[in-house]
Amino acid sequence: MPNAASKTTGSRTRAERLETRVTAEQKNLIERAAALQGRSVTDFVLSSVQDAARRAIEEHSQLALSVRDSEAFVDALINPRPVNDRLRDTVRRYRERTGV
Repeated sequence: MPNAASKTTGSRTRAERLETRVTAEQKNLIERAAALQGRSVTDFVLSSVQDAARRAIEEHSQLALSVRDSEAFVDALINPRPVNDRLRDTVRRYRERTGV
């Protein structure tokens, strides 16, 4: 049985709590936005925070290259430099440290 602090929404159980302090101006802004969308403040805040979190994670996981960088990357794939002693030594040290 869920504890008394848990709230059930559909098939999801909310057991964690997230609190924050806001200014009166921020609270009024959030309340107004939530009302305009016909949502509760909690629903509005949770949805907004989840959207922002997903965007932050997506932006962090993307690699953006300039045209010059993209061309250099493709050129390195098509025309790789020959393996030299420095690269061999680096690979050897990596394997020793990681056990690969």
